Amino acid sequence: MSRRVVITGMGAITPVGNTVDEFWASLKAGKIGIAPITRFDTADFKVKIAAEVKDFDPTLYMDFKAAKRMGLFSQYAVAAAAQAVKDSGINIEEEDPYKCGVMVGSGVGSMQAMETEISKLRDKGPSRVSPMFVPVMISNMAAGNVAIHTGFKGKNIDVVTACATGTNNIGEAYRSIQCGEADVILAGGTEAAVCPMGIAGFTSLTALSTNDDVNTVSRPFDKNRDGFVLGEGAAVLVLEELEHAIKRGANILAEVVGYGATCDAFHITSPAEDGSGAAHAMMFAMEDAGIKPAELDYINAHGTSTHHNDLFETRAIKMAMGEDAYKVKINSTKSMTGHLLGAAGAIEAVVLVKSIQDGYVHVTAGSKEADEEMDLDYCFGSGAEMEVNYAMSNSLGFGGHNASIIFKKYS
Repeated sequence: MSRRVVITGMGAITPVGNTVDEFWASLKAGKIGIAPITRFDTADFKVKIAAEVKDFDPTLYMDFKAAKRMGLFSQYAVAAAAQAVKDSGINIEEEDPYKCGVMVGSGVGSMQAMETEISKLRDKGPSRVSPMFVPVMISNMAAGNVAIHTGFKGKNIDVVTACATGTNNIGEAYRSIQCGEADVILAGGTEAAVCPMGIAGFTSLTALSTNDDVNTVSRPFDKNRDGFVLGEGAAVLVLEELEHAIKRGANILAEVVGYGATCDAFHITSPAEDGSGAAHAMMFAMEDAGIKPAELDYINAHGTSTHHNDLFETRAIKMAMGEDAYKVKINSTKSMTGHLLGAAGAIEAVVLVKSIQDGYVHVTAGSKEADEEMDLDYCFGSGAEMEVNYAMSNSLGFGGHNASIIFKKYS
């Protein structure tokens, strides 16, 4: 019999708040974290806005020297993990550290390190490339640095599946605890790609919106959507085996009950047009949770505000849920935070927990009029006060990666 897995702590660094409480209060208020880019001069760039993290101070979570040896994405991860550990009340000195793991992923690692060191190589020669270039750049260093900071010595994995990264890390952590590989895992995602290469690359791919109105630029499922907004940040959740959590008197926030993962095997950037890949991830997650579509109260959609994603995800929800698709509440956190790439599924998992706890599903901000074929309840105009017993989050990544997780109210 597989072991039950619960959530006992959370941490978040986001474009609309640098703690879980700030983040959730902003979402409930419909606060949009999108603004003109401040990190670099955008004079030559077609896209000039993003969802940056504001007022982040890494020294609240680590010493200055440690921060200097990390990429920004690693700093965000360590900060979110520190918050999550504190929230959970877990004391590594009282645990078997080899049964405490870390699964924190990043889709791209440090683009900033790549930019800086390529410039040095071009302008000053190979001898001037920093010896810290590789350990700062590579995406697994978020998980590595979290382990160094927390003392968690168990399974340490960086699942990289583009925009499904955060959800896959949480799902794989859930599986590892279920089968007894670990008792506690810090799971989530982190990203810091608001930089010249990040903006230029996604702009060239025609994935980013060129709308300059920060209040409507990210409008998932709206007929006038024209691309996503690049965001950044991190979230980490403490996943824990139920009996272990009860034994130490932990505050249980929610239970993880379902996980499904598939691949479209279709196209490098576009989801399958009929939504079948994402639909099967959802169906597998519901089967794993032992629930029928009618029992699902809420879906936090991938909802990027691109034409293909929003249309094909809608088709996927209908395929997975049948007529019950018209009864479930659906929203997109990306309407306020932009798209955090590898961290998106992680911050959206935090939203599932808070929605279950507060009985509230937030608005899809900025979206007003649904596109043709999009006839589901996307929470346009306002959020909804409602009981949330089962909530699901979808994440769909370049390469055809699909991941869905389901949390339930703990009882």
